[in-house]
Amino acid sequence: MAKSEVKLLGAWPSPFVLRARIALNIKSVDYEFLEETFQPKSQLLLQSNPVYKKIPVLIHENKPICESLIIVQYVDDVWSSGRPSILPADPYDRAIARFWATYVDDKLFPAMKSIAGAKGEEERKRLIKEVEEGLALLEDAFNKITSKGNNKLFFGGDQIGYLDIAFGSLLGWLRVTEITTGVKLFDQVNTPGLVNWAERFCAHAAVKDVMPHTHKLLEFAKTLMTKLAPI
Repeated sequence: MAKSEVKLLGAWPSPFVLRARIALNIKSVDYEFLEETFQPKSQLLLQSNPVYKKIPVLIHENKPICESLIIVQYVDDVWSSGRPSILPADPYDRAIARFWATYVDDKLFPAMKSIAGAKGEEERKRLIKEVEEGLALLEDAFNKITSKGNNKLFFGGDQIGYLDIAFGSLLGWLRVTEITTGVKLFDQVNTPGLVNWAERFCAHAAVKDVMPHTHKLLEFAKTLMTKLAPI
């Protein structure tokens, strides 16, 4: 399939755009990556996602698909024949993967993102504790999922799956949070399964070339905070 038939509108620092890129890479889909600058928002973005006006947007045969996890599911459905599956085939396993992906988006990521803007040390400590508790829950979920069979390396089993993509896309920003807070959120004592999983995930062929480098994300975060700081 020609790249012109598949376009992805996004920005390199976005963990949600990263999800779409990993899904497309897993399926070996050639696509054109269109970098959105937001200065102002491009006409293509406004036309393609008039409801939320945000990235990512996958454009397939001139039809836009919005929202990162919906895009991942769409990619899995469209490019299914002879290619690795992203969502589990078993209905229960599929439901569990979707449950934890929703938890990541609704609970874990908002708490992690809020740490930098915490008002006071008490709120900062509360948010860090919330993230630590969330990671402990995911550590337990990972152990339960991978205990179902031998040598299960990912939430998706032997290969990267839906929940791996949903959670793994946040790893770069998780590391930035560790640096900026001075708190180690991932460690071999409290989350050994996730530490080893994260190393495998980032080294995967579908991930390693699109995962943003931590130092580059850190510089981006500093620039963003400077712009948002009150004058």
